Amino acid sequence: MIKELSDLGKRLREEQRKQNKLIHNAIKDEPMAIDLLIREDGSFDSFLFFPRRTTQAEAIIAKKGRARLLLDKAEEVLCYKDEDYIAVLRKDGQVEKKIEQYIKGVESKHALYIDKLSEYRELESLSPVFRFYGENRVNGIEMAIKAFPLQVDIKNRSENIAFRLVGKTQRIHEYPDVYEALIVRFEGEQIKIKTASLKRCSLCGSSEFAIVDLPHGSINRVPNGLPAGNILVSYDKPAFESYNWVGNENSSICINCARTYVEGLKWLLNAGREVSIKDRKGKEKTVFKFSNRRNFGSDTAMVYWTRQNTTLDELALLETPDAEKVGLLIDSVANGELNITKAVHPDVFYSFTLSGASARIVIRDWIELSLSDYRGNIADWFKDIAIESFGKTYYTPLYWLANAGQNEKSNDDTVLSRIAAHLWNAALKQSRPPLWILSIVLKRLLYIEPNEEGQAKKDPLTKERAALIRLVLNRNRKEGGCLMNESLDVENLSRAYVCGQIFAVLVDIQRAAQGKNVNAGVRERFFSFASTTPASAFGRLMKLSQNHLTKIRSERPGVFIALDRQLQELNAKIIGNSYPPTLSLEEQGQFALGYYHKKQETWKKIQENKALKEALGTEEEEKQ
Repeated sequence: MIKELSDLGKRLREEQRKQNKLIHNAIKDEPMAIDLLIREDGSFDSFLFFPRRTTQAEAIIAKKGRARLLLDKAEEVLCYKDEDYIAVLRKDGQVEKKIEQYIKGVESKHALYIDKLSEYRELESLSPVFRFYGENRVNGIEMAIKAFPLQVDIKNRSENIAFRLVGKTQRIHEYPDVYEALIVRFEGEQIKIKTASLKRCSLCGSSEFAIVDLPHGSINRVPNGLPAGNILVSYDKPAFESYNWVGNENSSICINCARTYVEGLKWLLNAGREVSIKDRKGKEKTVFKFSNRRNFGSDTAMVYWTRQNTTLDELALLETPDAEKVGLLIDSVANGELNITKAVHPDVFYSFTLSGASARIVIRDWIELSLSDYRGNIADWFKDIAIESFGKTYYTPLYWLANAGQNEKSNDDTVLSRIAAHLWNAALKQSRPPLWILSIVLKRLLYIEPNEEGQAKKDPLTKERAALIRLVLNRNRKEGGCLMNESLDVENLSRAYVCGQIFAVLVDIQRAAQGKNVNAGVRERFFSFASTTPASAFGRLMKLSQNHLTKIRSERPGVFIALDRQLQELNAKIIGNSYPPTLSLEEQGQFALGYYHKKQETWKKIQENKALKEALGTEEEEKQ
């Protein structure tokens, strides 16, 4: 995985080279938002704040104990001590020792900055900066320190500051001779390290670049990660070390591959663009749409890419399925139109799911497969999640499918992110979603949400939950087990599946007898009982249904005949004429699907039968 990330980073560098951008391990992109304007004699002119942008500056992998040449924060550049922060410490009753530690910390950072600057004293282009700190100190840094809190808002004071001469557009750290000096010094240090060790890189297999005990770089915007960034590879404790290697020498990753894999992962997590969308009220708003990242809840994200940067239209279908496009995908895979494995260098799809854990990155999975397998697996995914809904085949978006296991009353989306990660693997790798997902969904079927009037209740067995149940059952089907269809399967004689259909008919019988607005009907009172211990539950339910049928026969003879016939035909399918005493987890899922499929079949019959439509109605079903 890290090798492929490194290769991605190297391809990104090649694209930058084509744009005439300077690419070297001694240089990297850094954010900045403040110009410190000085004159040739080193005297201070003013501060200029602007929206944050990137600039190429010295590459500093980790800031602790280090300083960057000419581009840094106010503490380093100006030895600026935030008086507002010191006042807060005093107000909160902090001891003077803590304030003293803060001041010493700022002075230490500034000293490191000045030491780094002094290493480049031979550069003539830096003379105004040396005068700013030295011979013209009173009109230079001392005046700048006084002006900084007056000219820069408090919310912007943590941005990086760059030097720029008055009347010039180019910052001093961007001068060609400064870049050249950084590169020469960097390569000289690499030669010293390489002569001490000829160890080969585990990623590129070369000894061209040194392997050193330096941090590989922090990665920002990791879900549930630290604001300062998270680390993917780190040997920060002696227990992680072996063979007498120290720290990150244990990874055997050269400094070049370390930079490129970090750059590759940063790009995957951050690449995208701003798009305009409409909210629920129809108002337009601008949001950032990631190009190679999908978020699953607040603590998990998935990133993906291909070796040849191929457009992946199928991933859009996972988010917003279009029945016509899904049908074309399934047909093209079935006809072999997307088989590209005969190519000399077939393209490859890569993906992994990650989360932040303190300062580290947790990798939850890794997917690597050819594009032909990738497209074929997605086609199979749509076959497995297809479900009938009001006479049409419905394909649930992956995120909605994951949300089917979410508790509506809970703000914790941990379950959502875990289910989504498993479903992502199921869609791309044809893996089996774990059965605990089925357990969670079945629990959600027990909560009945009242409507606005507080009377008729919305059935929690939605088409999304039915699709998820079908997916889990079919992917975990044992050899010889029954395959669950997208619509009612009259040939499926599984006792659990038939019991679910019988329960649906019993619910319809009660509705026909008592109307729709029953506060605690058969569905609300007996679904859990009937789906776990049918033998005990159906004895009571059958007795109750006979009372309802007697009433229906006297008021609506035609409806009575239709419902009584359905009940008898389904009971005749029960093998051995006895209900099962208990149902396993998988059988409970079959029961739920039998109930859902029968309800959908009843809906279609209601459209054809005016008497049933009058007795049962369709308003509640259409609200699903």
